[in-house]
Amino acid sequence: PRSILQWNVGSHRDISPESLSLFRLLEPQIEILVLGTGDRVERLPPATLKQMKECGIAVEVQDTANACATFNFLINERRLVAAGLIPP
Repeated sequence: PRSILQWNVGSHRDISPESLSLFRLLEPQIEILVLGTGDRVERLPPATLKQMKECGIAVEVQDTANACATFNFLINERRLVAAGLIPP
């Protein structure tokens, strides 16, 4: 179901396997996680992305404006998607 949860992340530097654990707990399990990293796309540690992939969750990292658009597009396609958004 549609829900809004508080994600305790202030910048892309705070994104870690621990901070992403919230998204692994969602039911039904999501297939795609769209991350908005603020004003620009920021690189995330490869180990963090690998862990999500091993859990069966694809991660798309974009600037927040594009992440919002991608999230809305995927929701309209009825995909199992979540977004983690850092304000620009």
